[in-house]
Amino acid sequence: MKTTLRTDITIEQICKGFVYNELEGKGLFGLSGKLVIQPEYQRNYLYAEAKMEEAVIQSVLNGYPLGLIYFNKVGTDKYEVLDGQQRITSLGRFITGKFPLIDDSGMPHYFDPMQDDLKKKIKETPLTIYICEGEESEIKAWFKTINIYGIKLNHQEIANAVYSGPFVTKAKEEFSNSRNAYIQKWSAYIKGNVSRQDFLRVALEWVAKSTDDDVVDAYMSKHRYDTDITELKTYFTSVIDWISGVFTDVETEMRGLEWGRLFETYHNTPYDPADVSAKVHALYADGAVKNRKGVFEYILGGCKDPRLLDIRVFEESTKKAVYTQQTDVAKTSGKSNCPLCAMGNDNNAKRIWKFNEMDADHVTAWSKGGATDISNCQMLCKTHNRAKGNK
Repeated sequence: MKTTLRTDITIEQICKGFVYNELEGKGLFGLSGKLVIQPEYQRNYLYAEAKMEEAVIQSVLNGYPLGLIYFNKVGTDKYEVLDGQQRITSLGRFITGKFPLIDDSGMPHYFDPMQDDLKKKIKETPLTIYICEGEESEIKAWFKTINIYGIKLNHQEIANAVYSGPFVTKAKEEFSNSRNAYIQKWSAYIKGNVSRQDFLRVALEWVAKSTDDDVVDAYMSKHRYDTDITELKTYFTSVIDWISGVFTDVETEMRGLEWGRLFETYHNTPYDPADVSAKVHALYADGAVKNRKGVFEYILGGCKDPRLLDIRVFEESTKKAVYTQQTDVAKTSGKSNCPLCAMGNDNNAKRIWKFNEMDADHVTAWSKGGATDISNCQMLCKTHNRAKGNK
C-alpha cells in the first residue's frame, strides 16, 4: 500500500462543501465534494453523544495537534476518509453552526459570530493527512488495525468495514438509524446503542442463529453483495412479533435476553398470553424468586426448571416446620433428627440437634432441578449438609 503525506490541507478546505445528514447522523461530504467523509464501512457519528466534539474545536484553538488522519484515494482527486471521520465531522458541524462552544461561564459561542482572529485560526489550521492507495483488501486490513482516535471500534463496526457493500449499507439504514420509528419498541428487548451497531449485531445474531463472531461474520460475508435485506428484516420482525405476542407485559428484565435462542427453541409451542401474563405477575410477586431475568425462559419451558429463577433459599417458616416434624419423629424412634446421623453408628446416631445446629437441604439437589419447597426440604446437621454438596 502506497502512502503520501499531506500537510497543506487546512480545516477550511476540508469543510468546503460539508454536508451533514441530521436524520442518519452522518457527515457525508467535504473538500469541495472531493471527499466522502463517511463511506459505508465507517461507523456512525459518535462524538456528539460522547460529548467529545467540543474538545476537538478547543484543541484547535489551543494549538494542540488533532493526530493523524488517513484518506483512501478512490479515483482521480477523489477520496474517502479511512480514519478521522469523527474529527472531521466535528469540525464541519461546528463551522456550519450545528453546535456551539460553551465557555467557562456557560455561554454558548457559535462559529459565525466568533471573533475574526479565532475564526481565522480554526480555518487556517493545517491537518496532517496520509493519502493511502492500494487494493481493497489492503485498505480494509489497514482500517481494521487503525487505532481510532478517542473511541475504539467494536467487533461489529470492524465487521461492517470488512464486509462493506450493499447489504451492510441497507442493514445500517434499518438497524443503525436512531430515527427509526421502531427503535423504541425494539429497545424493550434489545440492550445497547443503536449508533454503535448493537441493534444490527443482535439482528445478525438472530438470523445467523449464533452469537459466535465467526458465524455472524460468515453470514455477512455470504450476503455482502445482496441488494436487499429481506431475510434479515423478516427474521428479526418474526422474533420481535413472537416476543410481544407471547408476553403482553413489557418488563425491564426482558431487555438483553437471548431472544433469538428462545425463539428457535419455543416458537412452535402454543401459549395463552393471558396465562403467561398471570404467571409473570405471580413470579414477580414471589419474594423467593431471585432472578427475574429467568422468569421468561422458565415460563416458556413449562415452568419445569426452577434453576432459572435462582430459588435456592428455604423460607424460615419452612425450615422450622421441617425441623419440628423431623425432631418429633426422631424422639419417637430414638434416633437422631439428622437423617444422615441416624444412619450411622457413632455417638451422633441418637443425637437431637438444636435448630441453630442444622441447615436446610434440598433432598433432590437444586442444581439438578430440585424444588425449593417443603416437599423437597430436609434438615441436616451442619457437618453432613456441608459434606453432601450436590449429591
